[in-house]
Amino acid sequence: MRPVTLAEFVGQAHLLSGDKPLRQAIEQGRLHSMVFWGPPGTGKTTLARIIANTSRAQFLSLSAVLSGVKEIRQAIEQARLHSQEHASSTVLFVDEVHRFNKAQQDAFLPHIENGTFYFIGATTENPSFELNNALLSRARIYVLKRLTEQDVSQCIDNALQDDERGLGRMQIEVGREARDLLAAVADGDARRALNFLEIAADWIGESAEENTITCEIVKEVTAQGIRRFDKRGEYFYDQISALHKSVRGSDPDAALYWFCRMIDGGCDPYYIARRVLRMAVEDIGNADPRGLQIAVSAWDTYERLGSPEGELAIAQAIVYLACVPKSNATYRAYGLAMKDAKDHGSQEVPMHLRNAPTKLMKDLGYGRDYRYAHDEPDAYVQGECYFPEILRGTRYYEPVDRGLEIKIKERMRRLRNKVENRN
Repeated sequence: MRPVTLAEFVGQAHLLSGDKPLRQAIEQGRLHSMVFWGPPGTGKTTLARIIANTSRAQFLSLSAVLSGVKEIRQAIEQARLHSQEHASSTVLFVDEVHRFNKAQQDAFLPHIENGTFYFIGATTENPSFELNNALLSRARIYVLKRLTEQDVSQCIDNALQDDERGLGRMQIEVGREARDLLAAVADGDARRALNFLEIAADWIGESAEENTITCEIVKEVTAQGIRRFDKRGEYFYDQISALHKSVRGSDPDAALYWFCRMIDGGCDPYYIARRVLRMAVEDIGNADPRGLQIAVSAWDTYERLGSPEGELAIAQAIVYLACVPKSNATYRAYGLAMKDAKDHGSQEVPMHLRNAPTKLMKDLGYGRDYRYAHDEPDAYVQGECYFPEILRGTRYYEPVDRGLEIKIKERMRRLRNKVENRN
């Protein structure tokens, strides 16, 4: 059921509607190198084939998963010979192009430059992370979107009605509810939808009395289907980002949703537990120090119970962190202090702060004039400087007006006022 013309192609209207530049370029045969970035089953390979056919160009295909330098050289030579013998263009399509290393990607550059072939790469990963800048500068990026359920339903209907490539001759019927369920479970992936449809057709084909695909049959054949989730790819980082930002934004419901999406997609709960611990430190901080304890306890509980029971403890921690007051004061203070530590080099420890375990050190003045804080009122030494002299008076930590940090801020203000009043 792979479409062979633009008229058969389903979805990607933002790229292929009548007035869009890519559509006009394809119809007018104006080839250029490009990279298709999008989820599986959205038509990247199909679109590359249609572009080659419409432009009457030779179509060569490489898979970065299976191909190496040898296959790249063979494709380049084949494109060169075709250009000499037929005076026509070649489209070199590279699937999963992000899996090629820098040297392999660089191998295409001179041949793109001299017109040996037009390069079309397909990737499910963010090109700005995975592809060389030199290659990106020679190819236009087109983002293919996840198919809507309506798009997937159209693909299903096309397969049911096509007598030659589809299931038209079998006269199979699919009820509206069953078709909608099949489109939903496909999760925006036309290839997945057609695979499920084929399995369902085989299922009822074993019975001479049945020619209708029901919801029950769809549920059976899609029982192992999971939502799209790539443990190292763009979806992974998008979803963990959404979870973290939902917690930071005090939305426990959205945070739970993204947590469940990741668990449903097969994410390692230990990874999420580690990120929840990071959230407690980065976004809750001293506004509610219990958040850190709860995050650690959730990780420990999962360690003891395993899946699926232990996942509830992680969910509890996520909800708690989303609901409590937020502060990134420590996070910001740490960043500022680290910057000064790097920018100001190896500043000497002031003499009065140095330890003096030996007589020689005492004679040299180590620890001299140090005032023990616990011997002072409020355990606070007015006017004492614990910085190197160059950083005297520097402040990094500024408590926020939320949670426990309200009290911390009040105490620090009171102590600092003592120094100002004395001066």
